[in-house]
Amino acid sequence: MQEKDFFIEKTETKAMSLRCPQCRQDSDHQIRWITRTKKASLPPRADADDRIRFQNARNYMIRVDDIVACPKCRKRIEITSKSVVLL
Repeated sequence: MQEKDFFIEKTETKAMSLRCPQCRQDSDHQIRWITRTKKASLPPRADADDRIRFQNARNYMIRVDDIVACPKCRKRIEITSKSVVLL
């Protein structure tokens, strides 16, 4: 089984305040995240190894957007914070 079989995926957007390194302006950007929530029960075709992996699985979020544009100067802003967050 693959890890995707253990989780329910949904896409979310969250606001993040970033500062442009070029013009030094603060602005809020909508950043896309994929939220993976552990399913309530294990799929029926699982074996013993899959049961152990499912038991140790945790909910987490993955950031999709790594670069956004500054609204004033249009320069690219690279997001350097964590790209995976455990919930």
